[in-house]
Amino acid sequence: MQAQWYFDFISPFSYLQLGNVLRWRERLEITPLPVAFGAILRAHGNVGPAEIPGKREFTYRFVQWQAERHGVPLRFPPAHPFNPLAALRLCIAAGTSWDAIEAIFAHIWRDGRDGSSAAALAEVGRALGIDNVENAANAPEPKAHLRSNTEAAIAAAVFGVPTLRVGGTSFWGNDASAMLEDWLDDPHRFDGAEYARIATLPVGVERTR
Repeated sequence: MQAQWYFDFISPFSYLQLGNVLRWRERLEITPLPVAFGAILRAHGNVGPAEIPGKREFTYRFVQWQAERHGVPLRFPPAHPFNPLAALRLCIAAGTSWDAIEAIFAHIWRDGRDGSSAAALAEVGRALGIDNVENAANAPEPKAHLRSNTEAAIAAAVFGVPTLRVGGTSFWGNDASAMLEDWLDDPHRFDGAEYARIATLPVGVERTR
C-alpha cells in the first residue's frame, strides 16, 4: 500500500514517530512529505500547542516522557518553537531522502542543536553533500516544492503533524501509532457501525469567535 507521511522538523512528535515510520516501510510504500506546519495551522485557524500557555509546558513534559518511556534519545533544541523553513528546504534540496530526514531530525532533536537557520544547519548540510545551505535553502525549487507539499496536505485535510495518510485514511500524531498498527493488521478495523455513526455525528453547539 502507498502512504504519505507529512512532517515538520519543528515537531518533536514527528521525531518521536520517525523510528516507527522507518519500521512501517517494511509494510507500506511511504512517501515522506516535509510541510510547513505553521501554514497548515493558519489554514485551519489554529495555533500550535507551544503557543498556548500551560499547554506548552505540558507538551514539553509529555514529549520528554514519551522519549524516556520508549528509549528514544532526545534533547530539546536551544529554543522552541523555531523557524523550520531552512531545515525543511534543506531536506528537499537533499532529495527528501530518508538519510536526510534522519540526519536533520538527529541534529535538532537528538543532539539538541539549532535548526533555525542555514548557518546553524551548515554541518548537517555538508554531511548531506550540500556545501552552501544558504543557497540551497533559498533556491526557487525547494521553496516551490515545500509550498506544493503544504498545499497538498491542506487539500487532503491534514491538520497537524505528523500525519500518516494511507488508503484515504489519516492517522494524526505519534499517539496514533498503535492505532495505525491495528489498522495494518486488520484493514476493516474501523468499518464497524459505531465508527460509521460517529463519522457523521451532528454538531450540538458551536462556539462564537
